[in-house]
Amino acid sequence: MTRREFLGDTTAGAVAGIAFVECGLAGGSGSAQAQTRRREVVVSGRRVKTVDVHAHCSVPEAMALMGRKVQPPTLLMSQPADRIRAMDEQGIDVEALSINPYWYKADRDVARDLIRIQNEKLAEVCAAQPDRFVAFASVALQHPDLAAEQLEEGVKKYGLRGAGVGGSVNGEDLSDPKFHPFWAKAEQLGVLVFMHPQAEGAAADLKPRLKGSGGLENAIGNPLETTIALSHLIFEGTLDRFPGLKICAAHGGGYLPSYAARSDAICVTFPDRCPVKLNKKPTEYLRQLYFDSLVFTPEALRHLVAEAGSSQIVMGTDYPFPWTHTSVDHILGTPGLSDAERIAILGGTAAKLLNIKL
Repeated sequence: MTRREFLGDTTAGAVAGIAFVECGLAGGSGSAQAQTRRREVVVSGRRVKTVDVHAHCSVPEAMALMGRKVQPPTLLMSQPADRIRAMDEQGIDVEALSINPYWYKADRDVARDLIRIQNEKLAEVCAAQPDRFVAFASVALQHPDLAAEQLEEGVKKYGLRGAGVGGSVNGEDLSDPKFHPFWAKAEQLGVLVFMHPQAEGAAADLKPRLKGSGGLENAIGNPLETTIALSHLIFEGTLDRFPGLKICAAHGGGYLPSYAARSDAICVTFPDRCPVKLNKKPTEYLRQLYFDSLVFTPEALRHLVAEAGSSQIVMGTDYPFPWTHTSVDHILGTPGLSDAERIAILGGTAAKLLNIKL
């Protein structure tokens, strides 16, 4: 079956199975219908198309297979117009939708059905609004060979633009050789893999230490999960084994870019702790990874650019979680960037990675 045959004439009801979560910009059912003027982002007189690589949604039908519900239910959006309204207000032209993994403990049969449902629904919502949404395929990484099949099906059958993955799988790091079939498929297809931490990762391992005030399981646990995942991919040689991989890490890559030089120093100071021979210094791998811009301050974004290179940064909002409503202005206001760099970060780089026509 081709993608066209699969989708058929479903545009009118295509988004019935997708649960968008609202960030508070749409005040209610009445205001959601209000016309919002679409913000057009301009750099030096040039209209720039913006792409958000970090935007969440849910598929309730798939979640039900594991006895889950979208929480809290009061945040569900019944119409994609509500989300588009929020995008228009913020100056977001295209969102790349992804679903945080919650299915890594599912057995093979459940995982197969769950992922099929999710990827079908993601394809439908993208077909209904092709100029506003693209999506990352979901994959069942706990079954790496199945995940490779699901990625290929998601890209070739459903027209999805890559894969969304967690930072670990049931306590196992993504550098483990068992995941090589998935990485090999992602490299072969040349698609982007968006890595997002999940609560079952580092936050769960450190739960006693992260309790108390400050939401530390999120504030510290999430970026730590990504830091560990990326570090293993570097030090265990996964990025050397699959040099064509395109991986984008959420939340600016966690802590790794902020203290990356220590990764170089560990191998010099304690060479016995770096038994895997790498093709280059650990910090140099930052230049082949991608990172979203969700780092909150202009100085943090400036530093991320200095460590990884402006060509490796793409815009991310973490919608619908209300970390920021000003991702566009964050990029426009960061000092030291050229116009070309701002245009690339706002959407140019992501458009190339996700095969979005500008």
